[in-house]
Formats: sequence, structure tokens, C-alpha cells
Amino acid sequence: MALEADIAEPGLASAGAARVEWAESQMPVLASIRERFARELPLDGVRIAGCLQVTAETASVMKTLAAGGAEVALCAANPLTTQDEVAAALVDGGVPVLARRGESADTYVEHVSALARWGPGVTLDDGADLLVHLHDLGGELLEGCIGGVEETTTGLVRLRALEADGRLACPVMAVNESRTERTFNDRYGTGQSALDGILRATNLLLAGRTLVLLGYGVTGKGIAQRARGAGAAVIVCEVDPLPALEARMDGFEVLPSLAAAERGDLFVTVTGSRDVLRREHFERMKDGVVLANAGHFDVEIDLEELRGLASGPAREVLPLIQQYEVNGRRLNLLAHGRVVNLAAGEGHPAAAMDLSFANLALAVEHLLGHRDELGHAVVPVPKQIDEEIARLKLESLGVEIDELSPEQHEYRSSWGDL
Repeated sequence: MALEADIAEPGLASAGAARVEWAESQMPVLASIRERFARELPLDGVRIAGCLQVTAETASVMKTLAAGGAEVALCAANPLTTQDEVAAALVDGGVPVLARRGESADTYVEHVSALARWGPGVTLDDGADLLVHLHDLGGELLEGCIGGVEETTTGLVRLRALEADGRLACPVMAVNESRTERTFNDRYGTGQSALDGILRATNLLLAGRTLVLLGYGVTGKGIAQRARGAGAAVIVCEVDPLPALEARMDGFEVLPSLAAAERGDLFVTVTGSRDVLRREHFERMKDGVVLANAGHFDVEIDLEELRGLASGPAREVLPLIQQYEVNGRRLNLLAHGRVVNLAAGEGHPAAAMDLSFANLALAVEHLLGHRDELGHAVVPVPKQIDEEIARLKLESLGVEIDELSPEQHEYRSSWGDL
């Protein structure tokens, strides 16, 4: 079936093209992959659909897949992050896009469904919505799906649950768990862009404030490191003893969230779970606190309980700040509780997304080349892909490293005498 684009303003194409060009100037790894794809056409004839953040960096990976011979299309994984000018530039370049910034939930579902009914051979997901919808549709559409690539922890949780139920009908490459993805996308990408989104929305001075960080995974570590560098005191809250111990050994104060609720000026959730901040936290918070989510959808902060505690509807004090009055105290919610680095900022820097989308492109190539060996399971990105991406990044930076000698290779793989 033909796929009709649905975007906000086609006339923004030239502005979008300039934005994509700027992003691509900082994405040398993906550029080198695109050059090879254009020569070898490893994706020739494959229909690839992406349910991703519609940004300049995403445009670059869609162009890379198209250069490899694929027929590509795109919808938004998060309506609040869509860059309408980028959508227009892609459509102008021949890529069907179904995405409008701020589109309703119903429109979002319609777009995902249209992309699924288009009949993709490979899905690219940021939360598993597209591949899960294909499973809901079933039939020939699902049978025609060679496999998927998933970029998020949340999406992998959903797909592994599908696998555990014996219902996963194709292999899925777990791009989110590759070493280069976790290090650059999560620690350096979100670590910087989450604080960027918060500062854009609020213009707060971090120095001298207390930031309460709920979650100390790879992303939490990046946020904590940068907040401390900006002069904030950081308190970490965790449910897992290992990252809690790491946080303490890294020099951060570790407290239960209820105790931290009384001390924080700025709260940042980054857990991938729901209701991390809820009624009992809101009741203890100081006047003027700022609440931000940098982890997962809009469920980490319990918005229903926040509204229920408030004396009236929220007041929009700035474009991305909704202020709730709770027992005479003002609690300031950023970006309606959505992921703040995307809803209030521009997401990860292009240099971080370069490695993330290089993972995606090479994972698609691997999936197509090994489709008969992978089974119906969530599978890791091969170590060789991680190493190739790191090598290309070092090369782009002009960095050289040592190599093991034959004797060192043998020593590392032998079990004999020392």
C-alpha cells in the first residue's frame, strides 16, 4: 500500500534541511557508514519503518538506510519532540513522514497503525509501539516482518515480556544495550541534554541548589556528574543496593526518597518505572521545588495525585512550567512530566546520536544478513559492531591506540604456564 505523508507545514523544508545539515556535520561515524552502504547496497529492496523521535539526527539515519537501498518511512515516537521543519525536509527528500509536533494521542495511534499497515520488513522502535502493534495486527503483516531494532530500555522490557509469553514472532536487536549506545547515548547524551532541557525551561542557577536524583543507572550517573560540575549538591535515591553503593563511593549522598523529598530544590526522575514521585513526596516538598522527568514517558511523576493534591488547576507560569499549589506551597512541573531533554530541549547532542544511530544502521544490516540464525528472541548487538563503531569514532577524532602483539593474543587466550 502507498503511504501518504502527514506533516504540519511542508513549507518548512528548507529550514529543516539546514538543521539536518548542521547535525550531520557532527556525525562522522554515520557518514562513513552511509558511504559504504551507498557502495554495497546491503539493504536493497527492504521496507524499513521507524517509530522514532523526529529530529535532525533521526533524519540522518533514515537517509543512511535509504542510501543502503531501503525504502524508508517514519512516524513520531513522542509527539512533543517532533521537529516539524525536519519532517518537512524528509518529505521533500522523498521519505514519507507521519508526525506533527503536539499531535493528539488519537493521531499518534493512527500514525503508528498506518506505518504498521504499510507492511515493513524491519521496524525501528523507541518504545516498541510499532512492533507491538504489528503483533496485535498479526496475519500477513506480521509474517512479512523480518525483525526489529529497539532503542530503549522500556521497549526491551515490553518485547522480552512478549518473548516470555512465546508470542514474539521475529528477532529484535537490543541496540539500547550495546556498550557504545549505553555509554554515549545514556551517560553523555542524556546526562547533558536532561540538564539542558531543565535550564532552558527554567533558567535556574544550579550552583548552591540541591538536586535529588531518583535512579543511578548509566543515565543517572551522567546527570549526577554534570550537576555536580555545575555546583549543585546531589542526593541519590535508589532501590538497588549496587548502584546505591556506587553513588556513595562516587561521593554522593544517598537517602530514601521520602527523606530527600524534604531537602530537594530540583527533583529529576530517571528510573524507567512509574509513580516514582507521588503523594507522600509532594506533601513533604518545599515551596518552589521543580519536578522533572528524564527517564520514561510521563508516568514517573504521579500526575494524577499531584493534581488531586492541588488546590486548583495548574497555572502556566512559563511555557514549559505548570505550577501546582499544594497546601500553600508551589510545586513546579516541567513539560507536563514528559521526558525533559526532549520536551524542553533538543535531545541528545548530534555527536552522541552519531554513535547511537550508527548502532541502529549496523544492527539492521546484521539482522538482514543473519535473519535465519537469530530465532524469535531479543538478541544483543554483536561485539564486533560495538568495536567497529568505537574504531570509527576514534578515527574521526584523530586518536590512535595500541594493538596486541601475537604473543599477547596467545597469552590472553591460553591456559598454560604464566
